[in-house]
Amino acid sequence: MTDRPILIAGRNGQVAKCLRELAAMRGLPAVSLGRPELDLESRDGIDKLIASIAPSAIINAAAYTAVDRAESEPAKAFSVNRDGAAALADVAWQMNIPLIHLSTDYVFDGTKPDAYDESDIPAPLNVYGASKLAGEAAVLAAHPLATVIRCSWLYSPYGTNFVRTMLRLCETQQVVRVVGDQHGNPTSAFDVAEAVLRIAERSVADDRRATSGIFHLAGQGETSWHDFAQAIFYERSRRGVRIPALESITTEEFPTAARRPRNSRLDSSRAERVFGIRLAPWRQSLKVCLEQLLGGETDAEGNRAGGRQRNAPLSDHARGQQTVAPDL
Repeated sequence: MTDRPILIAGRNGQVAKCLRELAAMRGLPAVSLGRPELDLESRDGIDKLIASIAPSAIINAAAYTAVDRAESEPAKAFSVNRDGAAALADVAWQMNIPLIHLSTDYVFDGTKPDAYDESDIPAPLNVYGASKLAGEAAVLAAHPLATVIRCSWLYSPYGTNFVRTMLRLCETQQVVRVVGDQHGNPTSAFDVAEAVLRIAERSVADDRRATSGIFHLAGQGETSWHDFAQAIFYERSRRGVRIPALESITTEEFPTAARRPRNSRLDSSRAERVFGIRLAPWRQSLKVCLEQLLGGETDAEGNRAGGRQRNAPLSDHARGQQTVAPDL
């Protein structure tokens, strides 16, 4: 790796924060930029800004990710996820540096009975998925040697995600209803960030033709949103905290503005073949994430996870019932 920094496009997203943290831990020079300095909806100044940093590689972890809101804001979703991504790819191509672009499992319609691999034809069900698919095509058109990474069901200690939502509901609800007929691979954003940094280092050092194209990168193992919630609640209960009742519902029982694929499982074997990267089993990575989020709480055996003060258990008086959008 050279002394020139990696440019991380994105500052507040889950993967961007994990990339920044891991780069610092590994002593890798990195610069993380978001709005207003780096606005993917405004091409003016992007070229000059990136040229002033002179990065060794660009990782695009910036995106419009409000799945339901995108149905009413398609222009904004495409502006960021397609046009902004293409602008970064064009700059990286002109500078002759690697570009790694993050995409999503939502490019698929979920009708395949098995896990999706990179040869499967995308058919997004919603505006968000369509904008990310358009972004993939635009990135590869602008930078033919770019690396596109599709991820699935991301979670981390940061931002808005399913794990943090479930923990919040543990404190506020008596009953939580979660969709049980959508399946995928829960994936730690830290695991993705670690893999992406390894890919970036290889892309800088090796022939980029070997690292170009589309790759799937997801946690090992599959589950439903309901069973994912069940695993979160179980780990919470081990610390002696009362948890809500959990009910499984169908997709039809919880209509949303954006349709979700019933199956968004990803086959990550190509990434393992090419990069030697295989993400950890999702249950293992979930425990690591929960230890970070619940540090200081004790489990049923009195073992402490860290130094934060224990949260109060759910109170006895009524807290109500909550149905959850699965990708929160």
